[in-house]
Amino acid sequence: MQAVRAEGLTKRFGNLTAVDGVTFSVREGEIFGFLGPNGAGKTTTINMLITLLRPTAGEAWVAGHSVLREPREVRRRIGVVFQDPSLDRDLTGRENLVLHGLAYGMGREEIRGRISELLEFVELTPFADRQVKTYSGGMVRRLEIARALVHDPDILFLDEPTLGLDPQTRARIWDYISRLRREEGTTIFMTTHYMDEAEALCDRVAIIDHGRIVALGPPEELKASLGSDVVYVEGEGDLEALGRSVVDAGLAADFSLSGGELRLRVRSASAAIPRILELASALGIRVGEVTYRRPSLGDVFLHLTGRRLRDEEASPPRPLRGVRRRFS
Repeated sequence: MQAVRAEGLTKRFGNLTAVDGVTFSVREGEIFGFLGPNGAGKTTTINMLITLLRPTAGEAWVAGHSVLREPREVRRRIGVVFQDPSLDRDLTGRENLVLHGLAYGMGREEIRGRISELLEFVELTPFADRQVKTYSGGMVRRLEIARALVHDPDILFLDEPTLGLDPQTRARIWDYISRLRREEGTTIFMTTHYMDEAEALCDRVAIIDHGRIVALGPPEELKASLGSDVVYVEGEGDLEALGRSVVDAGLAADFSLSGGELRLRVRSASAAIPRILELASALGIRVGEVTYRRPSLGDVFLHLTGRRLRDEEASPPRPLRGVRRRFS
């Protein structure tokens, strides 16, 4: 069964095409990663799936309901954790959860029981009656996850769920995400800039660039598509010329250059490195360090998108978080 299905989903803002005819599906009970550089179109795609933006063309179905014709039904079946904090900081953690439950038409007794379960799940029971403005960043993130789960959604959308958190808190968030899928069967659609996070959690990932999906599959399959090893060369001199020479010599399938570091995709690092050093010497390049490792999802990402940084994508402002709607 498909929890999310998009067919030719497109969004234009004037002359800018932010999302260009993307087609993909997410299976029920899957953790699905949506990756892309800043400006690639991932936030715009998510905003169409959660009905904050209306597509210019194409269609999408979430939990079996059309985002175009049944937006209310879509909202009732999803939980969303936005990248930017959206809690009322003057209220307590418990009060934030109660208000969310009421907005979804839940009864007070139902809300009370559900909140107790969720506070224990995210390890915030001792802090439930403190104002959110006294919470640490990690506590705020955990409360936002609990809030998104109050109405027991079929699908949870997480936009950069661990951005800016310390390693220990990130690890706890990973645990919560894994438990949700394992114990509740919740489908999770997440964006992240942490490649290790996507590798550790996601069953499949889609990489979007310039509004189009350029790769989709399990992390291991995407990594295998790059070949056996990736060699990294740092040094002084024309590293781009070295990259071309290594490829021309048949030692590498391709190369990329970023931040003064040359990356070479080779079949066997142990066989290629001595030849690479010979070519570097011939070109007068002073090599400072050579390392290698098996391809990572980050290598796949850089290979497909070609750069690390990009300006943020254009999109209209999000609705005010303080406006509460009843979805029942």
